[in-house]
Amino acid sequence: MKILHFFLAIILWCTQSNIVLAGAAEKVYTVAVVPQFTSTQVYRDWTPLLAQLEKTTGYHFELKIFDDFTRFESEFEKGIPDLVYLNPYHMVVAHQKQRYRPLIRDSATLSGILVVRHDSPVKTLADLNGKTIAFPSPNALGASLYIRALLAEKIHIKINPVYVNGHQNVYRQVILGEAAAGGGVKKTLGKEAKTVQSELKVIFSTPEIASHPLAAHPRVPVSVSNKIAAALIAMRNDPETGKLLAAVQLPQPVVADFKRDYSGLVKLRLDRYAVSQTQ
Repeated sequence: MKILHFFLAIILWCTQSNIVLAGAAEKVYTVAVVPQFTSTQVYRDWTPLLAQLEKTTGYHFELKIFDDFTRFESEFEKGIPDLVYLNPYHMVVAHQKQRYRPLIRDSATLSGILVVRHDSPVKTLADLNGKTIAFPSPNALGASLYIRALLAEKIHIKINPVYVNGHQNVYRQVILGEAAAGGGVKKTLGKEAKTVQSELKVIFSTPEIASHPLAAHPRVPVSVSNKIAAALIAMRNDPETGKLLAAVQLPQPVVADFKRDYSGLVKLRLDRYAVSQTQ
């Protein structure tokens, strides 16, 4: 009888251990993505990449999509997502509030742009004094925050900013004549159809800065985040997985470092032009 009890105890222990191990294996890491593009586009571009990342790492991921910047900013400021793809200014905020750390970024730098209609009479930034300028959101760094700070601090003009929730909407507002100019970034303009690009011209580009990183919350084990970063960087060496990276604007991912890549933004005091959107 004692032997029977012994074997039953072993079986019970193994069963419980398997349940625990299975639970650990099923841990799902949430991935929040900045809403530069429509929800449909974000789903289309990020879902295949995360599926490939699951294959190479063995981890499970859940994509979190946002219709507007307000909810997106509120979520990472509260530390809700495990992983978040965000702009450099957001990276500073996320690091300060929740100690998120950047894992990777694209090797190409980020540059904000101001566009006008191809037939616009606007030739210089001074011509925009008092004009309506469309921006994707208040705190989109290259496409909004950086530009507004430069216009105020360096060019000394006043503008009427309107926030239209997305880069695509910015470009269309300008084409339709709803705004005299619009803020964007080179990458998002480059993803537009040729017919859209032909209707616009760039009149100003900001100084270049490190591009959007993928960052991890401190609760994500370093061993896990390092494995994720290594897997993404390795994808650039294969033509097929390289296409997945290019779709999410990470064609040549490299290791990111907060102090080296983003701490300099703190000195710009961009918070003077940022708009708190935490709900």
